Amino acid sequence: MIGMEILQPVVALAAWTMVMWVWMYATRIPAMSKAQVDVDQLVRDPNASLDHTLPANVQWKAHNYNHLHEAPTVFYAVAILLAIVGQGDGMNALLAWIYVGLRVVHSLVQATANKVMVRFVLFALSSLVLIALIFHAAVFTFDIHI
Repeated sequence: MIGMEILQPVVALAAWTMVMWVWMYATRIPAMSKAQVDVDQLVRDPNASLDHTLPANVQWKAHNYNHLHEAPTVFYAVAILLAIVGQGDGMNALLAWIYVGLRVVHSLVQATANKVMVRFVLFALSSLVLIALIFHAAVFTFDIHI
């Protein structure tokens, strides 16, 4: 169908989010067990936090998993909109793949070395790509002639 190519990167990013979910729990559950975390205490104590209990490199995966539920939600909405209106092929599909690639690299950096400036550059670049997709969606949706 015309305009549906953009759904491939949508599925890819959703799948990547689940990869990060698995990685998060594969590292977090053993770390919680080792630290003898009382999960009931975590919910009763407003000052309790796994960030204060678990090693930072374990928490990096959880932080990234949370980040994959922030800006990417805008990506999902815009990409699906572009697919619905038949504008999800060509340049928009390419931009979507670039967005997904940048988000995957961002995840890998955050979950391993967690270099903030590298993460910032990757986040900024992915945001610029997302802005371009939003712009394309706005031009078509509002019938703007440039």
